[in-house]
Amino acid sequence: MSTRIVIIGGVAAGPKTACRVKRLLPEAQVTIIDQDTLISYGGCGIPYYVSGDVSDEQELRATSFHMVRDERFFHDAKGVETLTATCATAIDRKQKEVLVRNVTTGKEDRIPYDKLVLATGSRPNVLPIPGTDLQGVFVISDMHQAIAIKARLAKGEVGKAVVIGGGAIGIEMAEAFTDLWGVETTLIEFMDQLLPNLLDRPFAGMLAQHMRDKGVTIYTGEGAQRLEAGDQGQVCRVVTAKRTLDADLVVMAAGVRPRDELARSAGLLVGPRGGIVVNNRLQTSDPDIYAAGDCVEVTSLVSGRKCYAPLGSIANRQGRVVADNLAGIFSTFEGVVGSFIMKAFEVCVGATGLTLDSARREGFDAAAVITAQSDRAHFFPQQAIMPLQMVFDRRSRRVLGVQGFGPMGDGVLARIDAAAALLSKGGTIDDFSKLEMAYAPPFSTALDALNATANVADNLAAGRLRYCSIDDFQAWMRDAAVAPDWMALDVRHPKEVQPFLDTYGDRWLSIPYDQVRSRYREIPAGKQLIIICDACTRSYEIQSFLDSVGCTNTLGLGGGFNVIRRLKPDWWPK
Repeated sequence: MSTRIVIIGGVAAGPKTACRVKRLLPEAQVTIIDQDTLISYGGCGIPYYVSGDVSDEQELRATSFHMVRDERFFHDAKGVETLTATCATAIDRKQKEVLVRNVTTGKEDRIPYDKLVLATGSRPNVLPIPGTDLQGVFVISDMHQAIAIKARLAKGEVGKAVVIGGGAIGIEMAEAFTDLWGVETTLIEFMDQLLPNLLDRPFAGMLAQHMRDKGVTIYTGEGAQRLEAGDQGQVCRVVTAKRTLDADLVVMAAGVRPRDELARSAGLLVGPRGGIVVNNRLQTSDPDIYAAGDCVEVTSLVSGRKCYAPLGSIANRQGRVVADNLAGIFSTFEGVVGSFIMKAFEVCVGATGLTLDSARREGFDAAAVITAQSDRAHFFPQQAIMPLQMVFDRRSRRVLGVQGFGPMGDGVLARIDAAAALLSKGGTIDDFSKLEMAYAPPFSTALDALNATANVADNLAAGRLRYCSIDDFQAWMRDAAVAPDWMALDVRHPKEVQPFLDTYGDRWLSIPYDQVRSRYREIPAGKQLIIICDACTRSYEIQSFLDSVGCTNTLGLGGGFNVIRRLKPDWWPK
């Protein structure tokens, strides 16, 4: 008798498992169960469908050769049976059966299995505030929600939109409303920055400023308290502790959590923060039941701790591992580094590994450097500045995370992908410094920006570089009383420096880079000097020289004004 494999969940990990296992075990009986009528779609593409970058929802459900992945496709092309509009209500582990109910008819049935795969995915968080059930309030949970949102936009029913949540989905939806549809869009985030736990403040700040420049209103450190209805019972206002926002449409993008209820009720082991517990073969606490995708907890390859990583890319990789093991091919999934990248209008931002804040919370003796190098040869016409941050452990010199910000394209992606590969193997600062990167002027610099960032980290870790963080510098600029003995030593061109001299007077000293060696005696004693240039490269060189003449009270500004300029701080001279 052929093996009966039942898979609960038909979006990412489930279909991947089904199709792979049928290639390995053509004789197996494989059945996918899903409560929805639309299956096997690219959920991460939903914001781009709303924005119009993807014109038709069927494109998110189609293969690369333009066949829609529906029930007929899985039956005829893959030999996989699908039961859509069918809800799995319980697992009878003793009898090895799944109890199901047809969503339309209410008919109940029992489906036997030899091996069971849970790919139940995640569910969006619905805020515990009044008004979330009003018409015009959406969560991005499935294709039906996306289709309904786009229909309202296309009919011209939306003039103002509010997005609650500054994670990736919230940012992408805010861009979609603003860019194509011209909707007046406000994004509110409860934490004090966008993409909390994914980016450190300077990189989140550059992203937020770019979005503001493109017309999105952003309020951080502010949460929604209630949603209010208009005369027709449709949402019309979002109320926070600080303001009331008019809205024709509200999207709640407050994160997701694993759908692990079915596993819990079946007595399977579930992690303390949610997520089905699996071993490295993706078996649950029942060896005949596997789990993959957004419903499982995973291991961070950087911190070693359990974490949650709801990404379609990870779900697909896990689906292959499950299929291999079902077919008797030993295969393991060891964990994740934690990588992401996203676009926002004309820029992109990406990260891999830990932020500086999270690394310190995990107990590392963590530090970070920020550089602002060109993404390709400085003489190439399309070159642009690409800030990078490297987080590392001071004692072991192990790199813990990398973040990048730059123009939309492959520049940031290439550095994040290279960093992710090294992080998964415990790469050190020296590994990053010596990493071989492909080079040609249209694509990179001869000393790649990632190598250069590692070299700055090496200087800081070795004590050759003394550093001032962007956050500390910003605090000083906003309130001189924070550090009354600080002074800026600006080595940029005098024309660039003049507005700061005019605004800040004796807090600012201008000595051009090529004149410091002859004019260093003009530097006043008893001041803590912050050496300023555009990228911190000249600052480090000047710091080294000043050390040689006994002037050791200097700090370089990480990332220089190339980063500060992108933050557009309120203290910047008008």
